[in-house]
Amino acid sequence: MQKVEFELTSEYIELNQLLKVVGLCDSGGAGKQIVASGQVRVDGKQELRKTAKIRAGQQITLGDVRIVVIGESGADGA
Repeated sequence: MQKVEFELTSEYIELNQLLKVVGLCDSGGAGKQIVASGQVRVDGKQELRKTAKIRAGQQITLGDVRIVVIGESGADGA
């Protein structure tokens, strides 16, 4: 499984935007379609809310890619 770390610079990022900025899709709209298809898991649970707020410490899985969201200081849940 490929692991991608994403450094969060604000309180949260919307799920569809996260998929875009880490390069798993070309646009926020494409990210929404991926989420709607049921392929995305947040902390091990299927997530269907396209604009779910993703915060530091959460893990997102899409296929064989796992995105680990870290805070600005590099600490989870900061």
